[in-house]
Amino acid sequence: MSPSTRLGLLLLTPALVMVVIFFLLPVALTAAFAFTNMSTATGISGGAYQIAPNSIQRLETALPDLASSLAEPRWVVDETGIAGLAELDLPPDVADELRADHLGEVFETRRETERMLRDLGTRLNTRMVKSVSDSLNRSLVNTRFASEDDLFSALDGLGLDLTEGQKAQVARATYSGWTWTTANFERMASSPDMARILLNTALYVGVVLVLFNTTYAMMLALATHYLPDRPAGLFRAVWLLPRITPPVIYVLMWKWLAWDTGFISMALEPFGIPSRNWLLDSGTNAWVFVVLINGFVGASMGMLVFSSALRAIPASQYHASEVDGANRWQQIRHIILPQMRWPILFVTCYQTLSLLASFDLILLATDGGPGGATEVWSLAAYHTALNNYSGNLQYGLGSAMALVLVVIGIVLALLYLRLFNYRELVAKPLIEQ
Repeated sequence: MSPSTRLGLLLLTPALVMVVIFFLLPVALTAAFAFTNMSTATGISGGAYQIAPNSIQRLETALPDLASSLAEPRWVVDETGIAGLAELDLPPDVADELRADHLGEVFETRRETERMLRDLGTRLNTRMVKSVSDSLNRSLVNTRFASEDDLFSALDGLGLDLTEGQKAQVARATYSGWTWTTANFERMASSPDMARILLNTALYVGVVLVLFNTTYAMMLALATHYLPDRPAGLFRAVWLLPRITPPVIYVLMWKWLAWDTGFISMALEPFGIPSRNWLLDSGTNAWVFVVLINGFVGASMGMLVFSSALRAIPASQYHASEVDGANRWQQIRHIILPQMRWPILFVTCYQTLSLLASFDLILLATDGGPGGATEVWSLAAYHTALNNYSGNLQYGLGSAMALVLVVIGIVLALLYLRLFNYRELVAKPLIEQ
């Protein structure tokens, strides 16, 4: 390896490290989390085994008898219970007699336990029988165990003799940590809500991309291209305002426009139209504002890219076409658009990926409302994994939804490269072949 090559690799090392840490690693972790049931209920580290009410409910279908046994307490004569008798005001022979004659016995009901206690050689009154019975009471509900061995050891102590198959089902039902699973993708494929969100996303990306990010941006670039430099620069600066304005302020201005006390309501009130919140009044209104809010931001970026590309076209081509009698539309059709394939490809691909992944403006404007009408896939993934009303943040499902966006973005990017004939764009000029 030559010194220059080693120097180049050395200079690239910080950039490569940053790419791995901030790009490749998050993508890899997202892909890994997508195949788990990780949530705030399970945590992100290893879980424990807990016989909770929800785990008992999961066992009721496959093992109804065992589920019933786990839900009910049992009375066990063990060293822990006998040691607890020392704190009670009992005759000294009670503990010795229980240890000698009944150690290890398990009773399913309080009545059986108290009958045994009344039959002891040492007579106990009713209060003492109740106290001893409470000391021997054992229940595993909501008890956490660090390992399967601890769980099954406790179950054995209650007299529950489980087969290997039953142990496997109990372990799965009581484990409170995350596990590897494909259930997230099965849920997305079968959920009608996911289908509606996917349709919302296709509508949102398609409309904003076609109407504003490419078409309207190209119109702005062409319009300013044929203007004198000073008014053209001023016009571009005005259209840059949506992009350089902080998102919170930008969306707040739109909300002020659409509130029931905003500009639209004030302007229509003299015509007898009652005031209302035009932004969230209906799903259709919400979509109109969502498209406009995101469209003006995207159009400003496309305008800059297209304007720069237009200025790179030699002016001699325009002069020659004018000499040949070409009008403005003919210049656009035969000179400008054929040389704009690269910028159009970049804007289309970049803005598609941006629209798929970004949700900040929708979050600030409608938060997916009204009634989920403007909920797009990236916003739904955010709500699922990081901020929802149910309280249980589903990291695994949210990661799976994010992974779907990554796959869709890659497929669309490859499709764009195919449609724009990328091989021809990067081919050597004929003079170099």
